[in-house]
Amino acid sequence: MPVPYYVSPEQLMQDKAEYAKKGIAKGRSIVVLEFDQGVLFVADNPSSSLNKISEIYDNIAFAGAGKYSEFENLRKAGIRHADLKGYMYSREDVTAKSLANAYSQSLGTIFSQEVKPLEVEILVVAISEGDGASEIYRIDFDGSISDEKGFTVIGGKAEEIKSDLKSKVSSDLTIKKAFNLALESLESIDQQKLNIQGIEVALLDRKRSGRKFRRLSTEEIKKFSKEK
Repeated sequence: MPVPYYVSPEQLMQDKAEYAKKGIAKGRSIVVLEFDQGVLFVADNPSSSLNKISEIYDNIAFAGAGKYSEFENLRKAGIRHADLKGYMYSREDVTAKSLANAYSQSLGTIFSQEVKPLEVEILVVAISEGDGASEIYRIDFDGSISDEKGFTVIGGKAEEIKSDLKSKVSSDLTIKKAFNLALESLESIDQQKLNIQGIEVALLDRKRSGRKFRRLSTEEIKKFSKEK
């Protein structure tokens, strides 16, 4: 009689986590930095047709690293969640915290109940009107959620880039300084210069009326670059 195959629950969870981490590590990194007018996103993204950074709602942005098809589905689900809540209640009731909690529950359920975990890390970021603090929530593949302050990095070599940025980030960054700091960190880890055409940049601008999200064009990115 064959011996039944057995894997302990602890080993099963470790194997799933290892699988997800390997998938995420294959993706390229995204750096998020607060600057004096809002929050800047800089992604190493050579694709001109697939975005890693997007708008979710009026003052809320989304960024995803890892397997594109998986975080793209999460982005669409987030938009539906925000639109429905805003329609049923009011636009002010749509918050980054509630959206991040919804993502956390969804990813946690998939990680614990499905055979294959999602190979993604995502960010939900919001800014408030006036001088209010920004909110940066990082949600991992297993649903764990963290409230980041000032800056964070997801995907690829996130921990190495975070370590590099830790001593360089200050509270008085302009958008140009924030961009060049993010770019330098992305380039220093891989020790190669990134092509401007292969960088995706977007921001949440506190001084912008109405919707706060804006994507920068290649020409605008060049203006921020030290090459210009």
